[in-house]
Amino acid sequence: MGHVYGRQVYVLMNRNLLILTLSQIFSFTAAPVTVFLSGIIGSQISPLISLSTLPMSISVVGIAVGAIFATKIMSFIGRKAGFISASIGNFLVCILAAYSIMDQNFFLFCFANFFLGVGMAFTHQYRFAAAESVEKNKIPKAISIILLGGIVSAFMGPGIANYAKDIVGEHLYVGSYLSLGILTIIPTIFFLFYENTSKLESNIKYSGRSRLELISQPRFLQALVASAFGYAIMTFLMTATPLSMHVMEKMSLSKTGLVIQFHVVAMFLPSLVTGHLIKKFGHSNIMYAGVFLYSITIAASFFDQTFFNYMFALIFLGLGWNFLFISGTSLLVLTYKEEEKFRAQGLNDFIVYSVHAIGSLSAGVLIALTNWKMMNIVCIPLMILIILTTLRAEILSKK
Repeated sequence: MGHVYGRQVYVLMNRNLLILTLSQIFSFTAAPVTVFLSGIIGSQISPLISLSTLPMSISVVGIAVGAIFATKIMSFIGRKAGFISASIGNFLVCILAAYSIMDQNFFLFCFANFFLGVGMAFTHQYRFAAAESVEKNKIPKAISIILLGGIVSAFMGPGIANYAKDIVGEHLYVGSYLSLGILTIIPTIFFLFYENTSKLESNIKYSGRSRLELISQPRFLQALVASAFGYAIMTFLMTATPLSMHVMEKMSLSKTGLVIQFHVVAMFLPSLVTGHLIKKFGHSNIMYAGVFLYSITIAASFFDQTFFNYMFALIFLGLGWNFLFISGTSLLVLTYKEEEKFRAQGLNDFIVYSVHAIGSLSAGVLIALTNWKMMNIVCIPLMILIILTTLRAEILSKK
């Protein structure tokens, strides 16, 4: 009887992982479309040209704010209801964004982008749901599979948005957000077949540790620092790349776009092997490797800023992010108990995406005040912090 039950759970968990992977492909399109279009649309409808990138920045703030509510909401209503609600919400917000473009209402467009960010916070929870759907030794691979779906999203989202941009008469880009709405509501169908794998917080009395107690664990802090500052460095340099290449170095928009595309592939493609590498070499060694890959990016900035130099640097930047983010996330899920998961995940994602927002917001200012080489040098202290936090956790774990 027990064997049969175990087999049923195994099948259920793999079905959940498939649903999450398919949903990631469609839901995550909101992120690259926002990066691709929000600044362009902002420059056309904003009252001041200096406010053009505000919609993008506000969406990142929405992710950080949404991280708090996403985990809290799902702790009461469950993953399934939470993901379905977010999918429907994303669809409605895309309709609102389309209307704001048609109405030339910049602040309504910013409002819509904030809630697109909140919706993305729910999408970022897919990786934790994937971790809950497999055995502990398969967690890194499960998270890698989810992130791998980001490659499809990165090309499908902007591709469809660009194709649909002029389907609504004279209102350019309205069709882009209508098409994004269709893409983001598709996961609703998938999640109808999803099964919650844990008890709801409303059904159990919380007996776990406080946020301070969770973050004081060396391994929890190690995972958090690797994910947060690994993400901050990547966002900081990625956001500055188009400005440095196209505006400062006068390279073509097509060359700039090609560098960003290869960077995105480098962010997600290693997910095919990252889970296996973590299982073989351990979380800490993969984090060290991620920092080493970042150091190659920084070293490249000391040479002439050519197209191939940017391409080389951004590929290694993407590879480093993949190692740090997957190793950080898969280590985090090993540091808390079942009843602590929503509190721990909410704390982690709020800090990770708050730091991500700071990196995004500061990049444009600093690249304007300094240069590409200095932007890279600024990242070195954060890399040292990742190494020191990892070393500390390793030393304390051996005592």
